[in-house]
Amino acid sequence: MDHARFADRDARGVLDVRHGPEALDAITREGFWAVVATFEGAVTAVRFAEVTPRSYAVGPGLARPPAPAVGWEPLDRHWRTSLDRTAYVGAVGEVRERIAAGSVYQVNVCRVLSHQLRDDADLDGLDALLRQGNPAPHAARVRCDAADLDVVSASPELFLSRRGGRLVTRPIKGTATTAEEMLPKDYAENVMIVDLMRNDISGVCEPGTVSVDELCALETHPGLVHLVSTVSGQLRDGVGWADIFAGAYPPGSVSGAPKSSALAAIRDLETVPRGPYCGAVGWVDADAGEADLAVGIRTFWAERDEAGRRWLRFGTGAGITWQSDAAGEWAETELKAARLIGLAAGTVTP
Repeated sequence: MDHARFADRDARGVLDVRHGPEALDAITREGFWAVVATFEGAVTAVRFAEVTPRSYAVGPGLARPPAPAVGWEPLDRHWRTSLDRTAYVGAVGEVRERIAAGSVYQVNVCRVLSHQLRDDADLDGLDALLRQGNPAPHAARVRCDAADLDVVSASPELFLSRRGGRLVTRPIKGTATTAEEMLPKDYAENVMIVDLMRNDISGVCEPGTVSVDELCALETHPGLVHLVSTVSGQLRDGVGWADIFAGAYPPGSVSGAPKSSALAAIRDLETVPRGPYCGAVGWVDADAGEADLAVGIRTFWAERDEAGRRWLRFGTGAGITWQSDAAGEWAETELKAARLIGLAAGTVTP
């Protein structure tokens, strides 16, 4: 059954499905919408009739949800990767060469893992499993057959929050297994992306209102720690979601800086589209003037290939700077994927 589930609310009863510019226009006008945007910029919005608050929230240190109501058969760990270790290490080297040439100074290089999926596998079971075993502040489940959406996200990263006229973004840059293992490179990378995000939202905010409210705060999540910063601003009157996306999309933390050069490098080096991974997943309540859109990291989605076979996809990546060690960046992609893939495979228990 079509539905959407977020950290603090559930939605049912599909009223409308919009795509592309029509989606951005619709979520600005009225109604409650689940939103999934691919990294490449394809936006899908699903309007729901019934929205109910959840009796609990999930996240680090918060209560876990009840046991799954829908089962999940563990996968057998035969995962394919769009970039193997050799190819990924080569991509890191290419980014460093571009940095040395002065065309870019940070690029997020990603790979997509794929596992063939049975036709009757229900991602509701995977969603419940992740909410138990990897609680996340921006967890989301969006299923709508008419929109061809089947997404489960355990994202820890806020792309954009809106409350009335206030716009907030909380980019994550810097990942390690413990706080003590965080490198100077991680802090420098975070500051780069904070500067990028300040610039991205300044085009839709009142002059002088964009501020860095928190810089490089340490945040703990299952199996790893992140550096997280908070940037906010006051939206100009009359700004809609088309304007916001034009200025800030795709998220800077998963593209790089300067963004245009980073996106060119990504097109050259990555072999498959990212899809919902590194895009945006969340909700917009146009009536209330509120929204929470997460960066689509720690995200699974199901789709069919040209032969009709069903696949479960999962993306992972790392930010590359001049200081990057190629082997270390590959290890970071493994660290980010390990717990989530382990839960899906049954090798990690909730």
